[in-house]
Amino acid sequence: MSLRVDAICIGLPKPFNGAELSAIDKRPLEGTATFRSFGIEGDMVADTKHHGGIDMAVHHYPTDHYRAWNGVLGGHPLLAGPAPFGENLMVAGLKEDDVLIGDRFRLGTALLEVSQPRQPCWKIEHRFGRKGMVAHILGAHNCGWYYRVLEEGEAEAGDELRKVEDGHADWRVARVFAALYDPVANPNQDELRAIAGLDRLTGKWREKAFGKLKS
Repeated sequence: MSLRVDAICIGLPKPFNGAELSAIDKRPLEGTATFRSFGIEGDMVADTKHHGGIDMAVHHYPTDHYRAWNGVLGGHPLLAGPAPFGENLMVAGLKEDDVLIGDRFRLGTALLEVSQPRQPCWKIEHRFGRKGMVAHILGAHNCGWYYRVLEEGEAEAGDELRKVEDGHADWRVARVFAALYDPVANPNQDELRAIAGLDRLTGKWREKAFGKLKS
């Protein structure tokens, strides 16, 4: 699997909601992006408690979802611009049902590993000015995901995101997200045990699965 990266986007914290800051407003980087263990150079997070760190170094939200969101929202100007969901990578042809937890991808000279789904928060609704988006994501499982950077390196728009190693068999991003966050999902104990044992899944998500187990 090899897909073209249309844009690599970065942003700095800006006023977002009163005194609160957010770096969700990202713009395409011109030239070479440097991928470090903590993320892309020049990209920052405002809320370091819930975002960023080595397990959430790079955010990928499928551009394939934009068309459906246009239908849900009745159109929105953000969907015609770059990184509407605050994503670092803009790539078509790869969605949550296609990606396994732990899949490894080569992008330029960097090596990325899928670490967890993205948990949606109120900032998406505030950015778009629309209520109900978080609930829609919880039911549709169109959440996006994060990568950790296993090998630091450089890449630029137009480079190929090339899968080089499969992750945990059967545990696709959408399935893990649904099991832990879809309010109508009802994962059984074996599924929760399996999720808690996925060694390439971020520790917080494994702990969440473990916490749902019945004693």
